[in-house]
Amino acid sequence: MITAITNVRVFDGDVVHAPTTVLIDGSRILAVGAPTPSGADIVDGTAATLLPGLIDAHVHTSEAGLALALKFGVTTELEMQGVHTRNDRAHISDNDTLADVRSSGFGLTPPGGHPSELFPKGFDRRGASGPPRPRVDPIIVPHVTTPEEAIASIPKLVAAGSDYIKFMVDDGSVEGHPGLPMLDQATLNAGVAEAHRHGMLALAHTLTLDATRMALDAGIDGLTHLFMDRPHTPEIVERIAESGAFVIACVTLNASMMGITGAELAADPRVGARLDERWTETLRSSFGRYPQGKIEDVLASVKALRDAGVDILVGTDVSMPLPFLGGLAHGASVHHELDYLVRAGLTPREALRAATALTARRFGLDDRGRIAPGLRADLLLVDGDPTTTIGDTLNLRAVWRRGVRAAL
Repeated sequence: MITAITNVRVFDGDVVHAPTTVLIDGSRILAVGAPTPSGADIVDGTAATLLPGLIDAHVHTSEAGLALALKFGVTTELEMQGVHTRNDRAHISDNDTLADVRSSGFGLTPPGGHPSELFPKGFDRRGASGPPRPRVDPIIVPHVTTPEEAIASIPKLVAAGSDYIKFMVDDGSVEGHPGLPMLDQATLNAGVAEAHRHGMLALAHTLTLDATRMALDAGIDGLTHLFMDRPHTPEIVERIAESGAFVIACVTLNASMMGITGAELAADPRVGARLDERWTETLRSSFGRYPQGKIEDVLASVKALRDAGVDILVGTDVSMPLPFLGGLAHGASVHHELDYLVRAGLTPREALRAATALTARRFGLDDRGRIAPGLRADLLLVDGDPTTTIGDTLNLRAVWRRGVRAAL
């Protein structure tokens, strides 16, 4: 049966359309602005806005995380360290109760390098996400210290189904572990060049300005964090802009690192009603590892990059419901990030584009991120107009994943 969402304002991922009708046929968008067919299932969109399903461009996830994300209108999560690679996610791709997922697999890092410092000694990461599933392929964990080892790791990650390649460039200073083993420039250069030889996007975890320079020197395609150890300079803004690299700002993560919690977000009944006790406790907590940081500097850097024409994408770095990884929750933190980007100087429409069409384009997700005929019917219906008031994204009325309406 065709579903007709009628009399609804449409943000198509790029522009806003006056109230019209959007038709869904099965898993795809059939038409925008067409007459309502006889016998269609009608959803009245009066006083509401239809958006493409939101995309979180930086997560570490699980089936439970993907289910929670969908309840907040996030229909795709991009994993930046984890197990949901192309060879082992059919159970997710075909499950319309979960957000869809793409994954880097595990990032290249030296033995003992980031992110090992985040977890208490003896901590079993698997326990926080439920029992592990039997896997189709073994997990590739690319611990590398030389250019040769980096080069050898890339084809293994590609064969294991990584959708893009991630490099950890982190000396531990922001996380309170200075002197952490990290990739050197030669190893990073070799790994990025090999990723490009295989036609893969190369992404870098960089929390400091110096690490950002290293990644740019290596020819990185995207930065999965915005540096937070010092204010931006005209030089670094110009370098990022000239490189063509995108930046997944993860302001929510930077705020959490500085000790800023998500307690205000958790107290919003539109959020709290969708979180269980573990996620509520996590959102009310914070990483708290870099209290000397200044959120004002991060917001100013976002604005400077945006003004220079750099593509800013929405990401959160959310992972597991653990207070020491706090200030974040799947789905909910995307809405928090949108608010931060608007505070930084993006318009609401620019922020929404950063969570939809722009992210889809930069990651080659050609079947989503926009509302257009033939694309996946990954859609979010909210009361109000988030293209002028960004907080309206939390006024969730309905979510569709491949045309299947989700339980909210």
